[in-house]
Amino acid sequence: ASHYARFDGETEEVALALNEQYLPRFSGDQLPVTLTGCALAIADRIDTLVGIFGIGEPPTGNKDPFALRRASLGILNIIVKKQLDLDLRQLLESAQRNYASLPVPDGLVDQVLKYIIERFKAWYSNENIATEVFLAVNAKQISWALDFDKRIHAVHAFTQLADASALAAANKRVANILAKQGSSPSSTIDNKLLLEAEEKDLAAALSKLAANNAPLIANKDYEQVLSKLASIRPCVDAFFDQVMVMADDDALRNNRLALLQQLHGLFSEVADISLLASNK
Repeated sequence: ASHYARFDGETEEVALALNEQYLPRFSGDQLPVTLTGCALAIADRIDTLVGIFGIGEPPTGNKDPFALRRASLGILNIIVKKQLDLDLRQLLESAQRNYASLPVPDGLVDQVLKYIIERFKAWYSNENIATEVFLAVNAKQISWALDFDKRIHAVHAFTQLADASALAAANKRVANILAKQGSSPSSTIDNKLLLEAEEKDLAAALSKLAANNAPLIANKDYEQVLSKLASIRPCVDAFFDQVMVMADDDALRNNRLALLQQLHGLFSEVADISLLASNK
């Protein structure tokens, strides 16, 4: 195909891309060098995935006659290793629009997106990253593959910190308390209702953390975000040791729940940290 393209007067990048669309052909194979080749390789695989899932022929068990697993891994490899900031959902939606009709249109994009992202699980397992890390990030329903990968490595680094286990357990406790309320409490704190020193300290720490983390989140510096979260463990421990969240007074109770809602929100910005907590 490359020779025909050159013969027809196409540019060298187009000629190369016509061969590069088949890369990577197998695990560890080279990736497309040109951006045109990357675009063509991704588009070809996305189109195949949408088409095959769209006719109701997704892989089942160990059967994958159309090599959709390999196609998905190829997409993820190109996006992550070439640092391409692409939204898989947007790509899948574009592919679906290119079909006049498909027998299985309802929820098709969600189905294919879930399948592609699930390929990350084995990928990270091969990198000795715990399944819990994948689950914590996957809970955020991220469709940007490069962003997903950045979060994974940030959470993995977080798990190596001395305070990680205790903070994950605390966040799980917070999530359980909030879940029992029936509806999400307000996250607006009334400082006049902060009576105990420990709740005042936690409120101040959360306010400072939110301000410091905002630019880090914007820059996708997730490792720094989680590192800063680890620094508030003493405040979190002191709060749970000394403060009765479910106070009899409605105003006090709701204010303390708002404090926990803020805490949970900050701990959920990068991933669902509660899923890292041990079930033992």
